[in-house]
Amino acid sequence: MATPPFVTPEWLAARLSAPDIVVLDASWYLPAQGRDAEAEFRAAHVPGAIRFDLDAMSDETSPLPHMLQRPDVFSSRMRALGVGDGAQIVVYDGMGLFSAPRVWWMLRTYGVRDAVILEGGLPAWLAAGHPTEDGPGRTRERRHFTARLDHTAVANANDVARALDRNSAQVVDARSGPRFRGEEAEPRPGVRPGHMPGARNVHYAALQANGRLKDEASLRAAFAEAGVDLDQPIVTTCGSGVTAAIVALALETLGRPPKALYDGSWADWGSDQARPVATGPV
Repeated sequence: MATPPFVTPEWLAARLSAPDIVVLDASWYLPAQGRDAEAEFRAAHVPGAIRFDLDAMSDETSPLPHMLQRPDVFSSRMRALGVGDGAQIVVYDGMGLFSAPRVWWMLRTYGVRDAVILEGGLPAWLAAGHPTEDGPGRTRERRHFTARLDHTAVANANDVARALDRNSAQVVDARSGPRFRGEEAEPRPGVRPGHMPGARNVHYAALQANGRLKDEASLRAAFAEAGVDLDQPIVTTCGSGVTAAIVALALETLGRPPKALYDGSWADWGSDQARPVATGPV
């Protein structure tokens, strides 16, 4: 990695006025969480932060949620935000560590090597006593941004099926245990409950505490308990590709970056009647 995956609130506060620093508020919430990311941004955000709307920056032509946008379209939208090539991008969210890893993964997959996550997110920034500003955010001049998509970092359903059939990569599902086992109905209509036969389950919540990743020993223990071999290739997945990035981030910090992230995740696999589905524990 060109830079560590995290920076502290103190690090960011000392560099907030630097011309090469761009801060993105990547807050995004599930409907059940009952929070409004746009309203919260307007109420309080890191000074100078740009609102990065995950839905608006994803492929709106796809029936699946949060799918990666075409590189040319993503480039155009980043330019409109005033984010240019060569910037060091700091991403955060309002929960501490929830949607920011997805945006970090997106940026890395589009070729941005100097992207990091604010450790602890906005809650940690506030707890450290740093100031915020309100309103819609500052307008930045358009900059030149070039997205270069790393296709190897993105898996589709056929890639996952081959990995499972050939045992060439482990598939690690970040959803909760009850959803993975098919004990709860899926939140999206037409998506069957259960998991991909052969997948392993590491709930993203088991990897974090207080809006931060747990320590290395705890992370390793969580993967080991699920039967995941960190020395073998891994493809991460979840419900719609958001929390799969938390697992990817945890693997990155352990020096075991994943082979790929399944962008369509269970929203794609579970809605395809031709794909096999398993229920119950592994």
